[in-house]
Amino acid sequence: MILRVNFISTLIKNTTRKTTNMIESLIALITAIVGLGIGYLVAKKINDAKYEIFVEQAKAKAKAIEYEAELILKDAKNSILNAELEVKKKYEDKTHKIQKEFNQKFDELSKKEQKLQLQEESLKENQEELLRSKKQMLDLQSDADKLKKQYQTKLNDVLNILEHSAGLTQDEAKNIILEKVEENSRNEIAHIVRRYEEEARNEAKRKANYIIAQATSRFAGEFAAERLINVVNIKNDELKGRIIGKEGRNVKTLEMVLGVDIIIDDTPGAIIVSCFNLYRRAIATKVIELLVEDGRIQPARIEEIHEKVCKEFDNAILEEGETILMDLGLSKVHPEITKLIGKLKYRASYGQNALAHSLEVAHLAGIIAAECGGDENLARRAGILHDIGKALTHDFEGSHVDLGAELCKRYKEHPVVINAIYAHHGHEEATSIESAAVCTADTLSAARPGARREVLEAFLRRVSELEEIAKSKEGIKNAYAINAGREIRVIANAKLVNDDESVLLAKEIAAEIQEKMQYPGEIKVNVIRELRAIEYAK
Repeated sequence: MILRVNFISTLIKNTTRKTTNMIESLIALITAIVGLGIGYLVAKKINDAKYEIFVEQAKAKAKAIEYEAELILKDAKNSILNAELEVKKKYEDKTHKIQKEFNQKFDELSKKEQKLQLQEESLKENQEELLRSKKQMLDLQSDADKLKKQYQTKLNDVLNILEHSAGLTQDEAKNIILEKVEENSRNEIAHIVRRYEEEARNEAKRKANYIIAQATSRFAGEFAAERLINVVNIKNDELKGRIIGKEGRNVKTLEMVLGVDIIIDDTPGAIIVSCFNLYRRAIATKVIELLVEDGRIQPARIEEIHEKVCKEFDNAILEEGETILMDLGLSKVHPEITKLIGKLKYRASYGQNALAHSLEVAHLAGIIAAECGGDENLARRAGILHDIGKALTHDFEGSHVDLGAELCKRYKEHPVVINAIYAHHGHEEATSIESAAVCTADTLSAARPGARREVLEAFLRRVSELEEIAKSKEGIKNAYAINAGREIRVIANAKLVNDDESVLLAKEIAAEIQEKMQYPGEIKVNVIRELRAIEYAK
């Protein structure tokens, strides 16, 4: 019984639980359906509200676009109206201008017509005047014929009187006059012969100079080749291949690092180093000799040896400069200037070593300054530094005068030294005894026979500059520099230049040459004016 009651109570509990679960499920389902319905309604309402907003925005945009279009249309109408007004104004201006030009042309034509009428009247008057003049000329001609006859008659009377008084006939007097003329003519002929002989000698001298110049120019290449190259001796030709390297790597590195041209040809046991810079060429020669001696030839080794040799040369030129200054008795010279003094050893000018020239100038300037009552040491200082700019010309642009002066200004050298640098080439006037002594010593050193030689390029440049200066003058047909640039012959146009003007031309050309050019000795300016009259007998 109890078991049945427990079973029935358990069954009732389970039934109740199931019923409760079903009711909860139904409630949840109904809630979900209601929620979905409410969500749908809310979403629809929101969408409707957004749609209305979108419609309002579209309407606003449409109105804005319509307003903008109206403004554009209004602006276009205004632009069209302005353009029409502008075109109308231009048309009126053009019409007014054309009318004005027409009136001017009409007035000009009227004036020309009046002028032509006046010219016709004047022409008629001139014709009448010409007829009158012709008539007068005929009358004068007849009078002249009459006077000529009278003159001839009077002349015959005079000759008869002279014959009677002198006791000579006309033929005898004529012979005497011809003899006198012949004597005078002989003197003139002798003068002409002497002049032509002199011209022949000058022409022969010119041709001789031309031949010498030709020979010099042909020899100049070999001469330059001898003095602008260094030859490095090597033990065997196998080293040439090692110096060249794989694909020319080593020789390219050498040329790039050393800054020289290296020529490796079929010459046995030799490599040629070519460069205008003596200092750089000396360094390159030393580097190649060390590389050949060492045997290890590669780009890294080349740079290492080059750096080492550069340091050695820097020390060497510094020591050289210090020794020179000590020998001259000079002190308190900046180390950089001292180094450049030593570097002048590797600089040549006109074939003359720059350091030897500077030493010579320093000694001469000291002697001259001492004799003239100046400061001997200061003159020596100016003399040794007057060409210091030549040590920089291979590395910097500008003349050695400007470079040297700027260097001395930078290191606060004495003003006399700077003045001497400028004055020795005429850039300034010498303002002291020491500067004048340096200028004199420089001229003496350069003028010493055998001290200098001019290179071919400088000679050709001077000759062309001479000819350009002469040709720049008005009335000059041509100009020729002769006698190795010591003389210039200027051919003047005889129709444009008279004899007096040719003298002035010669003076002007000589003055301009003195002002613009630098040259040893003197240059003769010869202006030639010749007028030839040519006619043919047919």
